[in-house]
Amino acid sequence: MSDELKNILSHLNPDTEQEKLLQYLNRNMSDAEQHEFEKAMNDDAFINDAVEGLEHVDNKKNIQDIVLQLNTDLKKQLAKKKKRKEKRKLKDQPWILYSIILILLLLLVSYLVIKNLF
Repeated sequence: MSDELKNILSHLNPDTEQEKLLQYLNRNMSDAEQHEFEKAMNDDAFINDAVEGLEHVDNKKNIQDIVLQLNTDLKKQLAKKKKRKEKRKLKDQPWILYSIILILLLLLVSYLVIKNLF
């Protein structure tokens, strides 16, 4: 999975940056910029949801820290899942496959020998 997908706010449009989102929330935009940003919010449901969710944060100064923490936690969870998935692969352990094939062959030969004797 690429680093781009691991970033929580990476799904924003390329013209909408995290800084614009934070400026809007902190009311640091001019009226014209704010109007343009609100038009973008109407066009993009993700931006609208992001603004609605971030408006519920009490201390707007901590948003950057919260985003950083969420990205860090997400990367840890993805790494853990990837590690678990790698453990389940049989490709890394061919001796298991060879052992299973050998046991099946021995069982088949044993069956044929016993059937021919009796």
